[in-house]
Amino acid sequence: MAYFIRKANENDIPVLSLLMKELSGIPISHDDMKNRLQMVEKSSTDSIFIYEEEGDIKATLVFRIRENIREVSRYGEICILVVKSSAKRQGIGKRLISFAEQLATDLGCIGAYLISGFGRKDEAHQFYLDLGYEITGYRFVKKL
Repeated sequence: MAYFIRKANENDIPVLSLLMKELSGIPISHDDMKNRLQMVEKSSTDSIFIYEEEGDIKATLVFRIRENIREVSRYGEICILVVKSSAKRQGIGKRLISFAEQLATDLGCIGAYLISGFGRKDEAHQFYLDLGYEITGYRFVKKL
């Protein structure tokens, strides 16, 4: 099946809103998604990509370059990866991870990483482990 991965644009906002809701369970309005897309467009380190097959958007990937001062290095961060429920188990997630890893390599990164919430342990975490990712620690957050 023919597919391509491209940068998101304003025409993708309705589908991006649905994908983000599928990830978090929280609705995102058209205007909120538009603001997020505009923020990313202004960023030199962030990108939102769309995975499309035959005109049907099936997934999205949010990617960021992170510079690590401790090591003086760069990593590609897979910030968000969402595949429509109806499109899971078709290799789309693997293709997007591979795309992100190649993008990281092309941009001079020494590795790739991602952060995934506790509630995704059974499905997503096993998927990442199967692709060679390792659990290296915890993330601590405090809302201000």
